Amino acid sequence: MAKQMSILPFTGKLGPLIGYKRNGEYFLRSMPQSVQQTAATRRASRRFGIASRKGAFIRHAFYPHLDIHCDGAHINRLNRLLIAAGDHHEAITGFRFNQHTGVDRFFTVAPRLFRNGILNIPAQTIVGCKGMAALEVKVIATRIDFTSRQVVGSETVVLMIDPDTTFQETNVSFDVPGKGSLVVVFQVRAMYKDGPSGNKQYMAADIIAVAAPQIPKHAKKRTYPKRTILPSLLTYTHTYPAVIQLE
Repeated sequence: MAKQMSILPFTGKLGPLIGYKRNGEYFLRSMPQSVQQTAATRRASRRFGIASRKGAFIRHAFYPHLDIHCDGAHINRLNRLLIAAGDHHEAITGFRFNQHTGVDRFFTVAPRLFRNGILNIPAQTIVGCKGMAALEVKVIATRIDFTSRQVVGSETVVLMIDPDTTFQETNVSFDVPGKGSLVVVFQVRAMYKDGPSGNKQYMAADIIAVAAPQIPKHAKKRTYPKRTILPSLLTYTHTYPAVIQLE
C-alpha cells in the first residue's frame, strides 16, 4: 500500500487505484486485474457484507446520543465482532466505542441489566476521578429490530456523580416498548469546572448489555429487585420515532 501525500486525499475508486482511510491516514492500492473466488471466499465475503451493514446500522443508532469521540478503528473492531457473532448479538456486549478507555476504569463493579428492563448500578467507590469536579454517566437504551433493521425507540438517562462520595446503589428503569433487542450503552465522562474533559483517557462508552426481544405478556413472570431510583440524580430523555429505517 502507498500513503497519499496530496492536499486533497480521496477514498473510493479512481481509475485503476483505490483510495482508503485507516487510523486517520489515507492510503492507495491498485485494483486487481481479476478476482477469482472460491466457495469459501464467497461465503466469507457474504458474512463480511452482512456484518458491515449490521455494524453501520448499530453505530448510526447510537451516534446521535454519544458525547464522546470514537477511536479511528471502532468500525473495523465492531465488524470483526459481528462476523464472529453471526446472529448471536449478545456477543457485542463489552464493545468499546473508545478503545482507549472502558467503563471499568471508573466503575470496578459492573452494572447489570435485569430482564424487566431495570439497570442496576451497585454501590461502590468510584475510582480514577482525581481532580474531577463530577462524573457524568449517560445510559442509552435503544431497542433494535435486527430482522427488519429498524430502530424502534431510544431512551437516555443522565446521572451527575460526586466523585468525592461513595456512590449509592441506583436502579434505572427503561420503557422502550416494541419488537427487537434492547441494546444498552453506558457512557462516562470526566467533568471539570470549565466543562467535560477532552482527554480520551477520561471518556468511555461501552455496550454493557444486549437483551433478547421482549417476552409476551402472557409468559410466566419472574421476581426482580424492586425499583429504587433517586429522582434528583436522573434526567430522562425519550426518543420514539414512528419507525426509523436505516438503509
